[in-house]
Amino acid sequence: MERKKATDFPQELLDLFDLYVHGDINRRAFLDGAKKFAVGGLTAVGIWESLQHNYAWAQQVPKDDRRIKTESLTIPTPQGHGSIKGYFVRPANATGKLPGVLVVHENRGLNPYVEDVARRLGTSNFMAVAPDALTTVGGYPGDEEKGVELFGKLDRNKLNEDWLAVANWLKARSDCTGKIGVVGFCYGGGVANYLATRMGADLAASVPFYGGQPTAADAAKIKAPLLIQYGSLDTRINAGWPAYEEALKANRATYTMHMYEGANHGFHNDTTPRYDEAAAKLAWQRTLDFFNKYLRA
Repeated sequence: MERKKATDFPQELLDLFDLYVHGDINRRAFLDGAKKFAVGGLTAVGIWESLQHNYAWAQQVPKDDRRIKTESLTIPTPQGHGSIKGYFVRPANATGKLPGVLVVHENRGLNPYVEDVARRLGTSNFMAVAPDALTTVGGYPGDEEKGVELFGKLDRNKLNEDWLAVANWLKARSDCTGKIGVVGFCYGGGVANYLATRMGADLAASVPFYGGQPTAADAAKIKAPLLIQYGSLDTRINAGWPAYEEALKANRATYTMHMYEGANHGFHNDTTPRYDEAAAKLAWQRTLDFFNKYLRA
């Protein structure tokens, strides 16, 4: 499939697709709305197909990369869904203890893109764990639309307890320094914000990519430094930023926000046309620099 860019599509169409991938409208509603953009022999279904994920585009670190060791494991989450499966990555030649990073996926389970993000952290000398929130409903199904559907059936309060349990599991590992961070995308960005409100000083750094924001009352509990990353065209998520910033300032929190001009929601995900290479690479380098600063001190 030819790789398209966000600029190949009208922004109104991308905004419609954003509603679809977040479960706010179904495929039929997206196709109905896309019809007016179906010109020159292009069909609404063809538009839908061109916006889908292509995981062949995404792999930056091969699964068998000799720089890392990977394993699948199950982590107890007694206050959540009972347990959650995770993809664990660490540098192959690590000596001594390492800082840890929890990687939180989007609203469709642990897909190949998020696994690759965990491997990228492994090659940067972090141990990383990427859990699959869909564990109790069979795991990531290999189909994005089905993943979103399954995700919608989960208990969000139990999910929050799952993420907290994994963070504490990572922090307590004998081969971890005890300094951990979290990076999350979309839904996972909201979890990165949530864990900052929940863990206080037990969390050393949080990097939410285009994540939903906590309430002002919860934001007042944040102790971890935040690196907050938004795409300027992501009006749905960005609408919550002014109130969040006000709460962070009132709390004298340590935070940096970057707004990437011309970037859409999901700009870091290199499996879709919404990927913005320049913004994604800059945001990821900033993420690594941030974790090196706060997790290795």
